[in-house]
Amino acid sequence: MRTKGSFVLFFFFFIFPLALAQLRPGFYGTSCPRAESIVSDLVQKRFSADNSVTAALLRMHFHDCFVTGCDASILIDSTNQTQSEKESRPNQTVREFELIDEIKKALEAECPSTVSCADIITLATRDAVTLAGGPRYTVLTGRRDGLRSNVDDVDLPGPQISVPDAQQVFQAKGLTSDEMVSLLGAHTVGFAHCSFFEDRLTNFQGTGLPDPTMNVTLIPKLRRICDAGSTDNFGPKTFLDQSTNFVFDNKFHSEILSRRGILQIDQELALDRSTAPMVSKFAFNSDEFLRSFASAMVKMGNIQVLVGNAGEIRQNCRAFNPLKAPTPSNPGNTPKPIPKPKPKPRPRPGKGGRKQKPPGKERKNKIPRIF
Repeated sequence: MRTKGSFVLFFFFFIFPLALAQLRPGFYGTSCPRAESIVSDLVQKRFSADNSVTAALLRMHFHDCFVTGCDASILIDSTNQTQSEKESRPNQTVREFELIDEIKKALEAECPSTVSCADIITLATRDAVTLAGGPRYTVLTGRRDGLRSNVDDVDLPGPQISVPDAQQVFQAKGLTSDEMVSLLGAHTVGFAHCSFFEDRLTNFQGTGLPDPTMNVTLIPKLRRICDAGSTDNFGPKTFLDQSTNFVFDNKFHSEILSRRGILQIDQELALDRSTAPMVSKFAFNSDEFLRSFASAMVKMGNIQVLVGNAGEIRQNCRAFNPLKAPTPSNPGNTPKPIPKPKPKPRPRPGKGGRKQKPPGKERKNKIPRIF
């Protein structure tokens, strides 16, 4: 008789993709037992100094997974030969690369060439979300780092994208519309530069008027922020959640229900018939949002992962490992001795061989004996 537990296990292994079977919680339990605690401690230290690190890591994780998969390709620096993903316009404002470097340095000192940069991003993001008041979800580990990072691969959705187009982008990565609404809830701790939404304040879609879907009380506030200028290289910025800026909660969904969404795509989530019900559900049920977000983050973290012998474990998250030259068969380039030719064996009597005369005796004129 099949028990309920056995059915659940069977169902789990049946639907679980084969490529992900090598990912598991506690992957480094034996090879690097302190790996996750090292990541957690350094994220905690950084969060204490700057609690905007949560938004930064969430953005880094999303921008990494949505290009060539969760393979840490976003961390690679450009070279004279190739422009990496960092050079793309959407990634110009991605930050906290130095935190990833610090974590990697500590892990290399603890257990060299063991923990991947892709897993560092995933673990650090989870820890930062928890520190901001969000859920602490279980992260599967065992990812390996990619061997490619090219600026031309970056094609991320912009803030003006429509809901149907955004759904197609997420579905192409194996994520549902509900999971998209969950993941965009990460904007509860995010911010945006004025260049991403300024058209909504004055000249929406060329009308010469503000976006009619934006709350009229929000427009003058945002105008003051954007007109004030900034020392930031990318201009002034504002929080995407105007109520609880650094707290990971469901207030973002409440804000967009009140037409206080900053980005166009955020506001349209609350207006589109296919996503509005989920926005309302999350706005009125914090626990449901946190559960859904955790589940969607785990799923996003498994997009196109490299496992087993694919990719590599980088020693430096900013650069691919140097290629190893093959070990020479003759180290030192010393010339190999020329082997002496082997002496030919003397024929033996019998089976066609010739009997040799004893040394020193002259050979007589004799007809050879044929065997």
